[in-house]
Amino acid sequence: MVRAVGSRPRVADAIALGMLTKRLPVSQVKEVLREQGRESQRQRQLPAQVVVYYVIALALYMEVSTREVLRYLQEGAKWLLGPAASIKVTGKSGISAARTRLGWEPMKALHDQIVRPMAVRETQGAWYRGWRLATLDGSTLAVRDTRVNREAFGKPGASRGQSAFPQVRFVSLVETGTHVLFGTALGAYRQGEATLAEQVVPQLEPGMLCLADRNFFSFELWNQARAKGADLLWRVKKNLVLPCENRLPDGSYLSTIYATPKDRRHQRNGVRVRVIEYILVGVEQAEPIYRVITTILDHEQAPASELAARYPERWEIETAFDELKTHLRGGAGIVLRSKTPDLVRQEFWGFLLAHFAVRGLMHEAALAAGEDPDRLSFTHAVRVIRRKLPQFAAFPPSAVEGAP
Repeated sequence: MVRAVGSRPRVADAIALGMLTKRLPVSQVKEVLREQGRESQRQRQLPAQVVVYYVIALALYMEVSTREVLRYLQEGAKWLLGPAASIKVTGKSGISAARTRLGWEPMKALHDQIVRPMAVRETQGAWYRGWRLATLDGSTLAVRDTRVNREAFGKPGASRGQSAFPQVRFVSLVETGTHVLFGTALGAYRQGEATLAEQVVPQLEPGMLCLADRNFFSFELWNQARAKGADLLWRVKKNLVLPCENRLPDGSYLSTIYATPKDRRHQRNGVRVRVIEYILVGVEQAEPIYRVITTILDHEQAPASELAARYPERWEIETAFDELKTHLRGGAGIVLRSKTPDLVRQEFWGFLLAHFAVRGLMHEAALAAGEDPDRLSFTHAVRVIRRKLPQFAAFPPSAVEGAP
């Protein structure tokens, strides 16, 4: 059941757009629309740049009707289009037509241009020695149960037939210290995480230390990731053959991985890795042994005990996914609204842009307070944005980049 927030739009509601434009500048939105050929050629009830911010706002107000969300942007539209502009609150068909004209490609292009790691050297929890910590992982989101969505994305199996809703699958990198999800790849539920990860690892950069679970490891994906210049710390399955070739003083050892058993037998085309094996003492249901491999071969540069302690930080991506799927979405019972695959894709990229905007504000607040961003409440930040506390009025229209 949708809810409303007051019978009339308040001036404070328009400030939400000011916060979005601070992190997602109007000038960049317009440039992406021009590049994608989606800039409005004539005055419409809902010009393209307004629809971009509207799609992002949908993620901030998942429990609010689509017309109500548009009503919130009426006053804010003057920041985008000029003081004389007005937006008519059209019906569902008009909103759907405007979203269809926009398509999903500009939203993805905007995401790819803007969403980047944001930690600075002062950001607590974002670094291990000189490395920026990042994690690779995947998750799913439920979407509206329509015939075209079922055909495009598929449903997961259940003990009795299929689950209630189709789902999309996505794989992301997350900057550990800020929970920014970047480099994301979106696909159907039937696509495997490792397959989608091939589209994600090119976003790794030198100076990053990427963590990943054992389900991602393959010789090909490992080499694709390390070719970007990042260092890797990935867990591997226990059946991977990793003979000790050189034991190091910290207890780790050097070994070689190969693409095929035949290459291993002939010792050709191998890649040297460092292996760290450890146990978790006093942890209920812990596995007998954990084994991770890394591209950092120098034990003095990164001791085994420190790397073993860093690996559990990969669970930070689960927190980021929870922010996206529960706190931003408004609860496990809410699914993405869109009824067609293209609008599902559009809504998904709007979701990630909204998450990025919230996390950007949280990062600024953490830096100002000298806090670790992990110590701030994501749920509280979303509520602050929804309520538009008075301090956000400090960003007047004239201060927003690209405002008329």
